[in-house]
Amino acid sequence: MPELLCVRNLKIEATSYPPGEPPKRVTIVDDVSFDLKRGKVLGLIGESGAGKSTIGLSALAYGRGGAEITGGEVRLDGQNILALNTDGIRRIRGARVCYVAQSAAAAFNPAHRLGDQVIEAAVKHGLVTKEEAKERAMYLFRVLGLPNPQTFGDRFPHQVSGGQLQRAMTAMALCPNPELIVFDEPTTALDVTTQIDVLAAIKHAIEKTRTAALYITHDLAVVAQISDDIMVLRHGKQVEYGSVQQIIEAPRQEYTRALVNVRQAVREEAPDQSDTLLKVDHVSAEYSNGFKVLHDVSLHVPRGQTLAVVGESGSGKSTLARVITGLLPPSEGKVYFNGNALTPNVKSRSHDDLRRIQLIYQMADTAMNPRQTVRDIIGRPLAFYYGLRGAAKTARVKELLEQIEMGSGFIDRYPAELSGGQKQRVAIARALAAKPQLILCDEPTSALDPLVAEGILNLLLRLQEDTQLSYIFITHDIAIVRAIADSVAVMHRGKLVRFGPKSKVLSPPFDDYTDLLLKSVPEMEIGWLERVLTTRRMESAGN
Repeated sequence: MPELLCVRNLKIEATSYPPGEPPKRVTIVDDVSFDLKRGKVLGLIGESGAGKSTIGLSALAYGRGGAEITGGEVRLDGQNILALNTDGIRRIRGARVCYVAQSAAAAFNPAHRLGDQVIEAAVKHGLVTKEEAKERAMYLFRVLGLPNPQTFGDRFPHQVSGGQLQRAMTAMALCPNPELIVFDEPTTALDVTTQIDVLAAIKHAIEKTRTAALYITHDLAVVAQISDDIMVLRHGKQVEYGSVQQIIEAPRQEYTRALVNVRQAVREEAPDQSDTLLKVDHVSAEYSNGFKVLHDVSLHVPRGQTLAVVGESGSGKSTLARVITGLLPPSEGKVYFNGNALTPNVKSRSHDDLRRIQLIYQMADTAMNPRQTVRDIIGRPLAFYYGLRGAAKTARVKELLEQIEMGSGFIDRYPAELSGGQKQRVAIARALAAKPQLILCDEPTSALDPLVAEGILNLLLRLQEDTQLSYIFITHDIAIVRAIADSVAVMHRGKLVRFGPKSKVLSPPFDDYTDLLLKSVPEMEIGWLERVLTTRRMESAGN
């Protein structure tokens, strides 16, 4: 079978603007080559900044964020697309090569119906008539397992779930019947139960349409379920390239072996869980429109230990955190801290109550002011809670930077000058600056690649040992639960369905939802997805 996509000696550069220095050229992809046959899937995997998305976008002859393709060839069915003029490239994009973005919610226009957006490229390129495009869209909705395929396209983006929206974007990419699709981390933002449905839908659609695909991700367990071959990248260079079986079962390079083995450690839970720091007592909560989002939730967090709160999107995990912090007053029940009832509303809490409970957010990018330096970001709680100024504040900021294993050399950098892992470490230092007793961690590693995420988890565990911090760790990643938690709370549709020590919650017998959650966690095993889907079909047939 001839190659559809042939990339040779690809080199991509961009201009960097270091503070106080003249602009300089940096190489972000260096001498990368690979082939992709029709109907096959190549997984591109590596840490943030490895060049995965940049390489994927080169298949559309596109350089994002000022990136410029300066060397090599990208041949689509024998034609070097880098040599085409603007009109030639436009005829390829959205017709022969399509793109599926990481965040479908950000990629769809909220003012237009899904069906109109799904068929737009195919119609604009003159590939089919509008009626033919609608028929194909309904066929793809059916193939991708979307509800009510005949009328699904009549909905607006806000009227469907995140998983459904991601599948709708896959339908949009498939509608022009392209030769190649670039999937740019399409399941990263999804919980595990939704992710498995989207993965299955994507794999089924590729098999039915015989479309080739580049699948970009930082999750090796995910890419192993959908790819034929895998290329491992680091710092813009090719580290290893081979079949899924070779990469998973016999990796040759040390970096690949680290990716295969990451997050396999299991933390032993603390034996004594009786010293309660935080108690949530029969709490219910609702939004201003009367919609109830928490239903009679009771749990506790022992002092110096970690409670993991798990569940799919919409289960109430982050809402519970908002109630604890006073951002959403409960409609029923109370929250106790150190044995004393906390006032329901954050505005009426004491200065000391505010200090003792801190937050680390999921997206460090959006949780920091891009115009403030690390000195300002970490220094603000020092001034607010302790009145530190000048040299005393600077000295404490430097201490905190050493505590999070970054060093004082980062003190005058801006967020844009930090990697994803470094930004999250700064967010941790900002929380530590208040000297809290409890930190709520709202999926702080979900946007990070596995090795960087492992470093963040190890840092949090070390800080806990040193300072007796307690954590509430909100996540949908069971591997993180095993690595960091002492106790576990499983939430589903605003209700607490399982709670207790980790060894008990993660051991059978399970309730139906916890069983589904655990079975949906991707494993580093070839054929895992097919095995899980087969089990689901058998269970459905039995019912």
